[in-house]
Amino acid sequence: MKKIILTAAIFLGCLAIKPASAQISLSINIGSQPEWGPTGYDRADYYYMPDIDSYYDVNAHQYVYFNNNVWVHSVALPPRYSNYDVYHSYKVVVNERAPWVHNTVYRTKYANYRGRHDQTIIRDSREVKYKNHWTGNGRGNSRKVIIHKEVRKTSHGNKGHGHKD
Repeated sequence: MKKIILTAAIFLGCLAIKPASAQISLSINIGSQPEWGPTGYDRADYYYMPDIDSYYDVNAHQYVYFNNNVWVHSVALPPRYSNYDVYHSYKVVVNERAPWVHNTVYRTKYANYRGRHDQTIIRDSREVKYKNHWTGNGRGNSRKVIIHKEVRKTSHGNKGHGHKD
């Protein structure tokens, strides 16, 4: 009787076993990156811009900058950055959710890239994958502004830092 129960248990156990399967998730957002974004990335969630210590949310098409002790999301940069040129400044791709929460890390890590203007951008690339890059299509016409009530713990007074990838 024990042999029959053991055999039945093994048989039922074999029926319940599912072969291992692997799932691969690949996220590509080349088409949603702006033409001034850096080349070489199939996916970019945010660009960190060391020259102005701010971010660009690639998927939402919004800038994220620190203003009056809060991180603000806006379709345009504030007037204090009116001389900032997104086409000729260095951008660092950051694929982390809400990177501004760790802004001190990014500011320090990419300090040596500040002031660099030698990065190839999507608009100037001849790579086939950028042939039909994002052209706006009405995105970014929104005036939506989102304010995060997160207070940065460190001083923003670190002038003279650059950025290096």
